[in-house]
Amino acid sequence: MAETAYLPGAAIREAPRPDLARHSLLVRVTHWLNTISFLALTVSGFAIILAHPRFYWGETGAVGTPSLFDLPLPFMLGGPSGWGRYMHFQAAWLCVLTGLLYVIRGLVSEHFRKNLWPVKGQLSRHSLAREIRSHLRFTKPSQAEAHSYNVLQRLSYLGVIFLLFPLMIWTGMAMSPAVTSVFPFFVTWLGGQETARTIHFFTAILLVLFFLVHLGMLFLAGFVQRTRAMITGRVNLGKEWP
Repeated sequence: MAETAYLPGAAIREAPRPDLARHSLLVRVTHWLNTISFLALTVSGFAIILAHPRFYWGETGAVGTPSLFDLPLPFMLGGPSGWGRYMHFQAAWLCVLTGLLYVIRGLVSEHFRKNLWPVKGQLSRHSLAREIRSHLRFTKPSQAEAHSYNVLQRLSYLGVIFLLFPLMIWTGMAMSPAVTSVFPFFVTWLGGQETARTIHFFTAILLVLFFLVHLGMLFLAGFVQRTRAMITGRVNLGKEWP
């Protein structure tokens, strides 16, 4: 017979709860590789900006010519842009390759359609207003919400995956002389390399803001549990989740 929890002096025992599969191996590997490449891109991108913190529009722009806007940063011509460009190039290709694997896997497994595409009723004004109020209050998600994406998460993830990252890749290609010499449409469709650089900068700002909000929500929802799930791929239902 099973041991009862009411025997004198006996510790109360609960039936062990099974782990729940949360993230596949491919998702976990691409997530952490993208995290590393994103941090490397951010650091090296800042180093590149320090070398010339001015932005232009069109084909050309240089010291002594009118700029679109200037950043309040020290002007360090020939500064850290050397190693910054090398790191930026290497990290960019790592990000592109891992991102491509993730997108292919998501399309084949229908992950985007099943888990990220907004379901009927989620895009209503009432539903969007409720989600926005909930996020502004910084309330911790319930256990049921922890196993699915709300409408703001769905829209933000889709925007990052299918809008911001492709735009970053496109504008990055447009700034590469080796690429544009073979595929000139990368830069001609944007109107010039300086236009590509300016768009690249603003897209990077949006991605950094997304990363910071994502990190903040991670701490709110439960940093240890969520991080463990992204490492092991499983959630222990016996522990508090989220």
